[in-house]
Amino acid sequence: MSNTNNIVILVARILLAFMFIFAGFGKLTDPAGTAGMIAGAGMPAATLLTYLAGAFEFVTGVCVLIGFQIRIVGWLLAAFCVFTGIVFHLGTINVPDFPAAANGWINGLNFVNFLKNITLAGAYIMLATNGAGAYSLDARRGVYATA
Repeated sequence: MSNTNNIVILVARILLAFMFIFAGFGKLTDPAGTAGMIAGAGMPAATLLTYLAGAFEFVTGVCVLIGFQIRIVGWLLAAFCVFTGIVFHLGTINVPDFPAAANGWINGLNFVNFLKNITLAGAYIMLATNGAGAYSLDARRGVYATA
């Protein structure tokens, strides 16, 4: 693999890691909003699930950033993106006492989040199948794609 390709993979990993590091840290330090969304989806133990999701997102985001166990982490994040997209962003939201236009706007944004999650799943599958590139801990350990 060329040096240019390895630099592009590094940049892609940095960009793909940012969202999960940022979101995971936010869930761990201020879980209330996410816990409310989880509870609103009818799931039990919302606060516990928020902390688990936050830890998962933060740790896997760091793994993507440093290129560690990228084949496993890529598949885990792809599954996470599809699951959260379907469970939290595919349904219709109706906020009581909101004007119809506001609810429509919220639903439009929610659907964009669904599309974002599905798109990110594709990026993580690509990362999982192609490896972390030369500038990664996996490469230092001798575990990266050379094609």
